[in-house]
Amino acid sequence: MSEIQLFFIPIIVLFLQLITPHSSTNPKIQSPCQPPHHDSYPFCNTSLSTKSRARFLLSLLTLDEKIQQLSNNASAVPRLGIPPYEWWSESLHGIAVNGPGVSFDGAIKSATGFPQVILTAASFNRSLWSAVASAIAVEAKAMFNVGQAGLTYWAPNINIFRDPRWGRGQETPGEDPMVTSAFAVEYVRAFQGQYYAAAEGREKFSFGHRRKELREEDDDDGKLMLSACCKHFIAYDLEKWGQFTRYNFNAVVTDQDMADTYQPPFKSCIQQGKASCLMCSYNAVNGIPVCADSGLLQKVRTEWNFQGYITSDCDAVATIYEDQKYTKTPEDAVAIALKSGTDINCGTYMSRHMKSVIRKGKVLEKDIDRALLNLFSVQLRLGLFDGKHARNGFRGYGPQDVCSSEHKKLALEAAMQGIVLLKNGHKILPLDKHSISSLAVLGPLANSTKLGGGYTGIPCKPKSILEGLKDHVNIVYHAMGCVDVSCNSTDKFSEALSVAKQAEYVVVVAGLDLSQEEEDHDRYSLLLPGYQMKLVNAVASVSKRPLILVLTGGGPLDVSFAVGDPRVGSILWIGYPGETGGTALSEIILGRYSPGGRLPMTWYPESFTKVPMSDMNMRADASRNYPGRTYRFYNGDTVYPFGYGLSYTSFTYKLLFAPSKLSLQGFVQDRPQKNMLYQTSKGLDYVYVDELPYCDSLRFKVQISVTNKGDMDGSEVVLLFAKGLKHFEGSPESQLIGFDRVSLLRNSTAETSFVVDPCEHLSFADEHGNKILPTGDHVIASQDLEHMVSIESC
Repeated sequence: MSEIQLFFIPIIVLFLQLITPHSSTNPKIQSPCQPPHHDSYPFCNTSLSTKSRARFLLSLLTLDEKIQQLSNNASAVPRLGIPPYEWWSESLHGIAVNGPGVSFDGAIKSATGFPQVILTAASFNRSLWSAVASAIAVEAKAMFNVGQAGLTYWAPNINIFRDPRWGRGQETPGEDPMVTSAFAVEYVRAFQGQYYAAAEGREKFSFGHRRKELREEDDDDGKLMLSACCKHFIAYDLEKWGQFTRYNFNAVVTDQDMADTYQPPFKSCIQQGKASCLMCSYNAVNGIPVCADSGLLQKVRTEWNFQGYITSDCDAVATIYEDQKYTKTPEDAVAIALKSGTDINCGTYMSRHMKSVIRKGKVLEKDIDRALLNLFSVQLRLGLFDGKHARNGFRGYGPQDVCSSEHKKLALEAAMQGIVLLKNGHKILPLDKHSISSLAVLGPLANSTKLGGGYTGIPCKPKSILEGLKDHVNIVYHAMGCVDVSCNSTDKFSEALSVAKQAEYVVVVAGLDLSQEEEDHDRYSLLLPGYQMKLVNAVASVSKRPLILVLTGGGPLDVSFAVGDPRVGSILWIGYPGETGGTALSEIILGRYSPGGRLPMTWYPESFTKVPMSDMNMRADASRNYPGRTYRFYNGDTVYPFGYGLSYTSFTYKLLFAPSKLSLQGFVQDRPQKNMLYQTSKGLDYVYVDELPYCDSLRFKVQISVTNKGDMDGSEVVLLFAKGLKHFEGSPESQLIGFDRVSLLRNSTAETSFVVDPCEHLSFADEHGNKILPTGDHVIASQDLEHMVSIESC
């Protein structure tokens, strides 16, 4: 399937479903404003504004009824015809079982299991990200329509994959703020239905460009198909390490790192993605629990114009008192969370203690009203209170739209696009299935269908790696080699070695699963678990040909032993590929698809584990032998760098256009020259970005042509980086400023272009968190291309 076809599939499917007549609403759906007794309230009047309807609803509730709305499991208000509502459902890479709002006990027994986010991110393909989120949204809406799910989902996870040991790094788009921001925008817009311009039914359905800017009316009154939630705000990336847990950890973050690493994904998710939910995290930041930090939570509303509700992570209000010890009483924790901007508590802490908090005068009823106004506004935008006026276009989804052939094809495409070829010595891959006499597939996960990673649902029809290869190769042997992924024994080695000796080619599946990395479980080592390395080496010593090493898991691995070993011919990273992982890998190994994924995170050597996981600093610090984090600031050795990935074919690049000079003349605010440019002790000049009110006019285009010189069709991920020639203290080593995925037939050429915003892409934060743009020379680089752009001061 081409990437152009991939883009149009969900759009065509949605269009056909919107124009097809639908049956009446499923009787399992409980919703307010139902005739004949409960449809005459003002909050049911769809001609009124969202805020007006929400205020009418608030005016009809008693204090006790209001308090019972402050939990994820909001209570019913029978006298008004309002049923209970569960806010907590999960949809990270498919409808998941984690949230109580989802049930697979009904007409729908399973849902499409897409690859874990870290693998989908490795495709570096915005169209793919959007298509996957759209498909998940269709399945979520279908499950709502048969009474098996809610409309509010707590995804995506857009924390930065700062430390390779983090158990939940697999859930994120990786370590780069730009990539993570872009993924957040694509996911949220597509999931909430905004790309389809279908917010008010088929009349506004459009085949326009999927990333076209939202209409002006898409503000707090804009209708939603579903609600997405940006999580976990903020600087959350530690589960359990040493004495620290996510519940008691205080993340000490500099203003500099907050501004150009931790905040950008959330800012983009809110401002560009128009997310309708934000989740505050368990941890404290600089001594204040995030769910109790009014400075952080109010900033998203006042500065970022957030229009939605803020939920605590589950029991994060309780941890303010019980784990962080930030308050003296549970009532104080509830009061400070509510007054700081946390609208709803996942858990019961608020609903249990709020009455006492009110009696003691720690909060006023108007504080509760403010929170409920945000909550009800989102429910109203979702159409939950539209009654007989509900938008039928979205009501038509049902069991036929879940695990559809289109969605399963999309899941396969996502897995294939994400898989990264890390090594291919002597071009061992692809194998020719017509000439393979036999194949051995070894490893504890080789015959597993549990390849989804964290936050997975019940997949439609999962296929193991062994099954995928058996579909194409006649003679396939199998042995586990280890009892499980922990591989704490060598007892099963002999069987694996015996099988390996028989086969012409050997595939060893090694790496990680959820016993090694997941929520509430960080790693301490970057090496393969247990005796897995010993298994690989033992099999390599008896294999007739260099073996193919397949690595599972979301976290980076130190496989240096295999990188330099000629007995290991190829290395493939497949992350957690989801239900189609077995098929996807077979398509790549057997040459039916050329791999094109790139690593969205740095793979560090085991020596990196000497760095305290609790150190939140991104920048390197030679004075304390601190190497920094992520490709932007890390100055140590790597196993594989960010953005690395090979292909079966070869590509050449040519720069078609980029300017050589930019002048700030006329762009800096009118003030004395001495206040416009600042000089460091090394004589390096820069300007504050906020002194450049016309940044849009400074944007320039970089055009690149890519030619497929090989003898196989394929796709190339084009990554555009920037760095300054003169190194400012605290500036990144390099930073990604653009990416695109280009599909090319063999011996063909395609062009791609990037719009570079100097204020955004060539700047970084100073020690006070202010963005500065250095003047002078900047290098724009892609693959082996380098081009210098000089920014001239006024």
